[in-house]
Amino acid sequence: MSSEKNKPTVQTTGHAWDGDIQEFNNPLPNWWLWTFYATAIFAIVYWFLYPAWPVGDSYTKGMMNEITYTTSDGKTTTTHWNTRALFLKEMQDAREAQAEFLKEINASTFEQIASDEEKSAFAYSMAKVVFADNCAACHQTGGNGVIGFYPNLLDDAWLWGGSFSKIQESIANGRNGSMPAFKGRLTEKQTSDVTDYILSLSGSAVDKSAAKRGKAVFTNAGGCVACHGADGKGKESFGAANLTDKIWTIADVTGADTLEAKKAVVMSVVKNGKTRQMPAWKDRLSATEIKMLTLYVHKLSASQ
Repeated sequence: MSSEKNKPTVQTTGHAWDGDIQEFNNPLPNWWLWTFYATAIFAIVYWFLYPAWPVGDSYTKGMMNEITYTTSDGKTTTTHWNTRALFLKEMQDAREAQAEFLKEINASTFEQIASDEEKSAFAYSMAKVVFADNCAACHQTGGNGVIGFYPNLLDDAWLWGGSFSKIQESIANGRNGSMPAFKGRLTEKQTSDVTDYILSLSGSAVDKSAAKRGKAVFTNAGGCVACHGADGKGKESFGAANLTDKIWTIADVTGADTLEAKKAVVMSVVKNGKTRQMPAWKDRLSATEIKMLTLYVHKLSASQ
């Protein structure tokens, strides 16, 4: 009985149904009410500031400042504030800022760009897109190439030279690389021996007697020294590969598990030769794009 007396009295609205069903008076918290009022005020202010309400065939334009922008085709437009106009204005500003950077890139040497953090970051970011659109189809997205078809740009083994000027020349004018087929000039024995010698240049454990005979073939009958040099380190003037650096661009020696498998892939190249062509890009890309692409490819190199 005493517990019933101690129960708090619940406030009601005074409404009653069926004699005993009453409506409690539980008002919303003040923080919730003020939040609701604030959103209502915000909506009203928004209606005045920004385009909002339809009016006949048009709509309210808002009170924000007008936007003037110029599109890429040179057309200048002034309109009331709206998100589309704001986007086009931002695109115009980006083009103008880009144009200023491009002027600086054109006026700078490769070394100046590479040593300037802001310029190099700009050139690298633009060239990355150019590379993806034009070069990645062959050299792959990361520049790692495909053995037997397209050179790896990451390993610092440059067939035609890895300086800024040489890379720029390769991109602009393209390259034509050709190794003749020797299957009609060398016997099977000579081909096997010269293969042993070629593998020995990069440290593979081969038959020393065969490698010694192969060195004579390499130097004389095969005439390999004309392109690869007496030391086997290749010649950039011919785009001839260095045979001593354990980097293979045509024969997939690194993917072979046994000596016999390594000999097989090298012998195939010696017998059949290889012709590869890189197209010239000077008529497809601007001089500035080639310059930035040169910086990008140079930076991909393992030595950078």
